[in-house]
Amino acid sequence: MSITVIKPGLLSSFQDLGRFGHQHLGVPASGAMDSRAHRLANLLAGNTENEATLEITLVGPTLRFDAPGCIAISGAHLSPTLNNEPIPNNRPLIVRAGDILAFGARSAGLRSYIAWNGGIALPSVLGSRSTYLRGGFGGFHGRALRKGDVLNMLSTLDAGVLDDLEHELWKIKVYLPAILGLVPRTGIRVMRGAHTGLFTDASIADFFAGDYRIGPQSERMGYRLQGPQLSLKSSTQLLSEATSFGSIQVPPDGNPIVLMADRQTTGGYAKIGHVATVDLPSIAQCMPGETLRFTEIALSQAQQLDGQREDAFGRLHQTLAPLRALFER
Repeated sequence: MSITVIKPGLLSSFQDLGRFGHQHLGVPASGAMDSRAHRLANLLAGNTENEATLEITLVGPTLRFDAPGCIAISGAHLSPTLNNEPIPNNRPLIVRAGDILAFGARSAGLRSYIAWNGGIALPSVLGSRSTYLRGGFGGFHGRALRKGDVLNMLSTLDAGVLDDLEHELWKIKVYLPAILGLVPRTGIRVMRGAHTGLFTDASIADFFAGDYRIGPQSERMGYRLQGPQLSLKSSTQLLSEATSFGSIQVPPDGNPIVLMADRQTTGGYAKIGHVATVDLPSIAQCMPGETLRFTEIALSQAQQLDGQREDAFGRLHQTLAPLRALFER
């Protein structure tokens, strides 16, 4: 009932939807950078949406399955193979004892997510199994995978029914609405916030009209952007306040930072805006060196988009009821 890590990949860590309710204690939320792909992989593997998945970055791991199971891969297209044969994203896939899962060249996106039917045995730390790498807790021993690690699956499949189960799974048609797919966006949608009016009119205009290159220091804590520098109308001291996924802080150097999953718990820099939740996965799938543009939307529009995404997940959950039923036999 185990999986052996032959190669760990560039950065492979377990994440769920986050560790909430502890920011006042200085504990970041963490969680999947692309929650859309994380949730999708879990649904396709027959899990609940908050089961921990393995978030892999650019260079995927090589894993050997020592027992049969079912997996699903969503997010970036990193050329996954099973026993050297290409396999698709966004499908439930049967794996057998001795099978080798590996990844190759990137063709789209940056982060991919592997879900196992039944999940992986991981301890819950403050209500979450997400890995907080800087703190060294959560996930698998609080760190990224290493060569030789052994992961224990919480459930395995009966080897005698694998062929029939695989046939039944391939008969299930999976239709993904565009809002749940890996669709690059030319403009990231941003809402103004309480601090937007502190910036000069020229800076606000530049922010929504300029191109911003993702800097090389960008990672799970924040995406540092290089482009038109932004300035405040006057030197203003702000009280530190809680941060959120997608807040766009502007430090004194004028270069904005989009706060991501491992963001600090509080911050005192002025925020020029907030990325709409529905577009956070698009940023999480961008690499350093790529360019972002921002387009302004109202809070009501962001809420409508979020509702459309949740409706799409709800419909997909209903559509996949026959898949879940197969694992309950």
